[in-house]
Amino acid sequence: MKKVVLVNGIIAGLIVSVLMVASTMYFKSSGDHENGMIYGYASMILAFAFIFVGIKSFRDRYNNGVISFGKAFKIGLLIALIASTFYVVTWLIEYFYFFPDFAEKYAAIELAKAKAAGATEAELAKQTAEMASFAKWYKNPLFNALMTYAEILPVGLLVSLISALLLKRK
Repeated sequence: MKKVVLVNGIIAGLIVSVLMVASTMYFKSSGDHENGMIYGYASMILAFAFIFVGIKSFRDRYNNGVISFGKAFKIGLLIALIASTFYVVTWLIEYFYFFPDFAEKYAAIELAKAKAAGATEAELAKQTAEMASFAKWYKNPLFNALMTYAEILPVGLLVSLISALLLKRK
């Protein structure tokens, strides 16, 4: 089980990390952040396909075609944790060394959207204060890592759950 988890976790982690770096470089150079979330979650789904591959590989190669839901979910969860850790470490490196003004730029984009949508001065002031507080917290590597795990890990848990349900076999 260890080999299956490590191989598939590392492959998924490399996929999601390389795609994150590529998309970050694109969005930073183009200034177009509009579809960043779509690309980010699409790359996560693509990488987490290796959860399904890992569970199926373990079931068919090492477990005589049989696997319980619990064992399948555990394999998926471990693959998701490895891939998510790659993602988090990659983002921390990108953020602190190459994109340290991310929170400020993100705040400016969100405030411009709110202003264009007709937000009042009071609403804009409140949102500005919230964004400034978030930017301050985001400079803390632990908070940054936790927020980044909160971005990717639920997707991995969902893919693990679905894969375990589809692949369990008695």
